[in-house]
Amino acid sequence: MSSADPILIEIVEGTLASVEMEVETAIARTARSPMIRDAHDFRAGIHDVKLRKLTGRSYSALVQPIVRDYPIETMRPGDVFFHNDVYLSEGGIGHLPDLCVTVPVFHAGEVVAFVQAFGHHDDIGGACPGSMPSGARSVFEEGLMVPPIRLWDEGRPNEAALRIMTRNTRMPDSLAGDLDAECSACLMGARRLGELFDRYGRDAVDACFDAIISKTTETFRRELLAKIPEGVHVWEDYAEHDGVDEPRLHAQRITLTVDHAAPEPLIIDFTGTSPQAKGPINHAGDYADGVFLKKWLAPILRNLAETPERMAELDVNEGVVPLIKMVFPEKGTLLTPIFPAPTNARTFVILRLLGVLAGVLAKATGGRMPADQETIRYTGVYGHDHNGNDYLMREVLGGGSGGRWYADGEDTIHVVPDSRNIPVEFAEARWPFRVERLGLAVDSGGPGRFRGGLGYDKHIRMLRDASFMSIADRSILSCWGVNGGRAGRPFVVTVNGVEMEGLVDDFPVREGEIVRVRTTGGGGWGSPFEREPQRVADDVRDGKVSLEGARHEYGVVLSDDLEVDEAATEELRASLAAPSEAFFDRGPGYPKLSGGQPYAEVDVR
Repeated sequence: MSSADPILIEIVEGTLASVEMEVETAIARTARSPMIRDAHDFRAGIHDVKLRKLTGRSYSALVQPIVRDYPIETMRPGDVFFHNDVYLSEGGIGHLPDLCVTVPVFHAGEVVAFVQAFGHHDDIGGACPGSMPSGARSVFEEGLMVPPIRLWDEGRPNEAALRIMTRNTRMPDSLAGDLDAECSACLMGARRLGELFDRYGRDAVDACFDAIISKTTETFRRELLAKIPEGVHVWEDYAEHDGVDEPRLHAQRITLTVDHAAPEPLIIDFTGTSPQAKGPINHAGDYADGVFLKKWLAPILRNLAETPERMAELDVNEGVVPLIKMVFPEKGTLLTPIFPAPTNARTFVILRLLGVLAGVLAKATGGRMPADQETIRYTGVYGHDHNGNDYLMREVLGGGSGGRWYADGEDTIHVVPDSRNIPVEFAEARWPFRVERLGLAVDSGGPGRFRGGLGYDKHIRMLRDASFMSIADRSILSCWGVNGGRAGRPFVVTVNGVEMEGLVDDFPVREGEIVRVRTTGGGGWGSPFEREPQRVADDVRDGKVSLEGARHEYGVVLSDDLEVDEAATEELRASLAAPSEAFFDRGPGYPKLSGGQPYAEVDVR
């Protein structure tokens, strides 16, 4: 760090953030598909020539597979590389609809960095619209696999490759428009970044890159890892179904070993994770020494920051990688699947791992971590519009985040940074349905001293016959509560009153019928009987907790005018059941899948 000018470090760091944001803004303004343009389910990232991720506002894919197949010395200005092959992405791509574009940055005729974008596109072929068939048994059912290719050669698009890709999608115009937007935005970002090298010189900028990454390493080591007691800590969580077998517990286990004196103070061992599933919930994470998963999981560590304000200041870049060692089980597990195992619903595993790390840290730190939060689910409808054209509406509605040791969880957030739900006005103008309600799902947040955040309650009335689709977990199991907090309500969808399973490809919805989507609530933190009765009364007035929920979940009795009856509340709370010995509450779904066990062995501190 001493070799870099501290003022120049600030300039370079600000420029990197600016370029990354400019690339994402350009994509959002010029893309065609609602998933990219409106839902913002895409990311940009900047990497140096050593393949290290420099920016930390959000996660991104990897450059390793591009350099593996196309050595740096063979790259030329104007080149654009493309891939979406899960098993050839070194763990950076999770399912085939995630299309990745990579552009090298040049200075004085040499590659000095990379600008990359990847996002979830509407359709890349496969057995069903959206390329996420819930019953897939191999990747060959999920869509078109493209290994790393040179999509643009010195500024000239590879028209043959583009024709192959657009021919294999149900949404050719959207795919072509999205790819053009992403390629153009990354080429623009590469020019911006090249100007930085032109202005200050390669040696100075490279020194700043080293300093930026080193700062992250030392900050995480000093401020965050120091708060985790040394020792070995174990916890696991579960996906509940895979689309092929009957619902059961698919375990994801972390054994966390903490040794502050070691070069890699954190060892994350996934041994004990269940065998790979027949259905598409696998994630190929055991590539490149797990470098993608290290950067994916590291944001959870920010919850150990001294204050929420400090947590928000901490970026996650390549600087976290030297602090973590990952140990993977042998091939053939949920995290080490064998090609061609299907992966389109890999969010059931990769997002669950965020919660597993949070859970094991909660055990290690006495609960100084949030309870469980919502995870991605895709719901939507497809069919023919009034003009007879095919359409696909797919949405990534958020849910509640977990209660924290200092505050309630947030309502209707999304785990993907900057993602958005689709505006009602846009949806009704584009697709043949009407949104009759979009609000908070009352009582969905897990009860606790600090309540879990609420999910959405959305009602869609179809104006034409269509098919409903869903890729969602947490429809049986709930977002867990911690340290006496209780689980939130699970995800549920009904079509004309008929409850759907979490994985559905083509359930018929008739004109006039209502699709009701109720997303997950976050888990609660701390005993709900320790929540201030007045705060419960405020929740009832705000429509977040029902009168029945106030009485049965919090032990709070309210009068007709919603004032707290203190004497009745004290008496009721004294009569309610004693707390469980388990440190985690998984909700009523866990006993259904565990053979009647109320909690797992690892749930006891």
